[in-house]
Amino acid sequence: MAVDQRLKGLRGPGRREFLKWGATLGAVLGLDRARFLDALSSTAGTAMADQAACTATMRSVHLVAGNGGFAWFQLLFPHTDVALNGGANAAFHALGKAKQVQGTDKPLVYAPESPFQTLSKTKQISAFMAGTNETHTSTPQSATQVGGGVGMIAASAAIQQANPTLLPVIGINPLVYGAAPGAPAVATVANSSGLVDLFNSTASKTLLATPQAAALSDAYYKAFLNLNAAAGLKTMERPHNMGKVAANLLGKNLASQLQPTTADDVRYSIQGAPTNVMEIGRALCIAVKAFKMGLTSAVILPAMRDDPHGAFNNMTGLMNNVAMLGKIFDAFMADCTAAPDPSGCGKLLSEGVTFTIHGDTPKTPLNRDGWPDGTPQNSNWLYVYGNGFLKTGWFGGIKVNGQVMGFNPADGSDVAGQSSAATANAAAAAALYTIAKGDIRRVQDFFRGGSINGIVNPQQH
Repeated sequence: MAVDQRLKGLRGPGRREFLKWGATLGAVLGLDRARFLDALSSTAGTAMADQAACTATMRSVHLVAGNGGFAWFQLLFPHTDVALNGGANAAFHALGKAKQVQGTDKPLVYAPESPFQTLSKTKQISAFMAGTNETHTSTPQSATQVGGGVGMIAASAAIQQANPTLLPVIGINPLVYGAAPGAPAVATVANSSGLVDLFNSTASKTLLATPQAAALSDAYYKAFLNLNAAAGLKTMERPHNMGKVAANLLGKNLASQLQPTTADDVRYSIQGAPTNVMEIGRALCIAVKAFKMGLTSAVILPAMRDDPHGAFNNMTGLMNNVAMLGKIFDAFMADCTAAPDPSGCGKLLSEGVTFTIHGDTPKTPLNRDGWPDGTPQNSNWLYVYGNGFLKTGWFGGIKVNGQVMGFNPADGSDVAGQSSAATANAAAAAALYTIAKGDIRRVQDFFRGGSINGIVNPQQH
């Protein structure tokens, strides 16, 4: 089939809309990425195929742990001094069992259940003192402000607009998103089960709707025929009605590809898990499936939200939750490592994924008795999986004597007594740096707070 000049000549929003449409239809038809790009090249030209093949940004998951649920994550990624030297009443479940991580840029320890223990030193968590204690809210934001009224997650989504997808950002309510120039709208659902229905519904509308420009209807239809031929589906060799075919395929293919299976639940270790833990596992499982199909760039989900004041009174329940959370993150990364990046650039999906975790109050790490909400100096923090783009370990932290340590974003050095609010903007900028794959110029479109060279790994562009 000859290249259609009407498609080849598309620019701006029209080009992005066609790429969204093509990527979605390719996923529905079950095309592997190579055949999809070949079909796209023959229909819309090599430049269009090249744009679809090159992803300049990371895909991301953002966990928002409100209503006190953020406290669970400091058991996976504890303050180093507390984990190594804390007394019997410290709010850490594995006293005497913490293990120093070797080779990270700043100190970091593993609990027995911490994820990523087999990954390299550059693929570890970066933990930043950031924001302030926000007890109790379901929509914490202080640790994710880039500055000037710009939110980290919204700015991330704006950067990710360079990667055309059907639904740029999807989120489970209650939602934290914020505002940023160029940020797309968020498609929201009530729980992880709604994510599959959301994709089906939106894909249906995308595939069944007639393109706004009437002159492009024929071009879209011919592109559909070319993609369909590449799929080699015998039952669709002579389609006469694109809407009927697309609806039929959606019912048979897309839902089954996105829906978590019993085997997924086993792999994510969430069979019989509490609902709040199971929701995280299933949402991350669906996120991987959606990333693999090129359907979205970002997933936002609430996490835990259970205010675990009495967690240390039930050590069996505490240990089970911590173990399941660690296994969920490892399963997520294993699934990403087992899949090729859908950009077709010859890399693994795991090389193009990042995540952040923040919350309202992490609770004090110094007192397990009732696990109080208050934190030393009203501090808070942000976890980022930088995937090689950030320096790793704890930047700042809390000492066993209650002293709060901050950090200097320009060189990474500790700053004794510094408020965590002072480094919220820089920490959020570090997350944007990861999203932009080290493109500091793109970060500076949103962040003007000075150097962050001490917390990132500089890249050549």
